[in-house]
Amino acid sequence: MIQRLALIGMGLIGGSLSLALKQRGLVQEVVGYSRQLQTRLRARELGIIDVPVDSVAEAVSGADVVFVATPVQAMAGVFQAMAGTLSPDALITDGGSVKGAVVTAAEHALSQDQFAQFVPGHPIAGTERSGPDAAFAELFVSHRVILTPTSANSAAMIRRAEDLWRSVGAQVEKMGVAHHDHILAATSHLPHVAAFSLVSALSRLEERYEVFRYAAGGFRDFSRIASSDPAMWRDICLTNRDELLPMLDHYLAELHQMRSLIDQRDSQGIEQMFVGAKAVRDALYRPIEPQSNSSDSGAESPRS
Repeated sequence: MIQRLALIGMGLIGGSLSLALKQRGLVQEVVGYSRQLQTRLRARELGIIDVPVDSVAEAVSGADVVFVATPVQAMAGVFQAMAGTLSPDALITDGGSVKGAVVTAAEHALSQDQFAQFVPGHPIAGTERSGPDAAFAELFVSHRVILTPTSANSAAMIRRAEDLWRSVGAQVEKMGVAHHDHILAATSHLPHVAAFSLVSALSRLEERYEVFRYAAGGFRDFSRIASSDPAMWRDICLTNRDELLPMLDHYLAELHQMRSLIDQRDSQGIEQMFVGAKAVRDALYRPIEPQSNSSDSGAESPRS
């Protein structure tokens, strides 16, 4: 049982963790801080937190678990603000999508002993919605949470982080910090940048209103993640820049190759690229039988 959870950031990820712990009776009290008073009050209305406070230091004072769920570029300031009031046995963890920058920020802001209390984490779960109203208790069930422990962490502190996430239904895996940022640049950060860029490009067309009016299901599915929190994804792009830029170059090379094939009317080359991509996609996800002949009407379920 967590006696006091300090929740720093009360959006989809932080709010959902609090609700999941509360639903299961695993936390006694949740104290929350967010920069916006309106967010704190709304989080209390929704039952995400029990006590809103006016500072990070006040939130973490006496807490046995601290969860940081702010945009990643705000985490350096959060770590600095908590350093003076942390309990010496508190578990500190986070939900940031980039780990290298977060670990560096924590190491610079916290004392050596406090840094050993920080077990970096990243729940691979979410929706395109943000804010406290987006939170729900089942978000992490059967989803992966990646922990990226550092050499400073004790085995006992890592187990506490694992137990925290398993208690809300998540599947916990461990990975090195650098490897995490490399893999997530490909599987998460690049797709979000692609979706934001596609919607932005189409919005600049002269005929944009007609384009969006006739957009079919495929466009809706692909562009869904462009509704994600812009501030959060701005921070991810900047803090994982060194991994994201090569992934963008790799993707752009593939787009240029496809453009060249279309320009040359290379029917066989186009089909080979499509066949190869379809084979990889189908190996990862199990297609549902289509309801009609329209390619936009189908859906798919991920393989277990």
